[in-house]
Amino acid sequence: MREFTLAEFIELLETHAGEPDEGRLDDSVVDVLFEQLGYDSVALLEVLSQIRHQYGIDLAEEILADMKTPRQALHTINELINA
Repeated sequence: MREFTLAEFIELLETHAGEPDEGRLDDSVVDVLFEQLGYDSVALLEVLSQIRHQYGIDLAEEILADMKTPRQALHTINELINA
């Protein structure tokens, strides 16, 4: 089983949604709300699109509402990868 990592998620966020105003992201943001990090739903949709393209998993836009933090996003993404 493959696991999508926080480092991969952070790289996609910074590459496709931009770096937050506070500077580069690290492991300490795992439970911080995307809203507090400065990422809106449009930015997250771009990241989900990249994950869909790179990993071949179907990430419906509806799951975006359930992904409020990077930890929640990783959990959802890894469930789909390993399904």
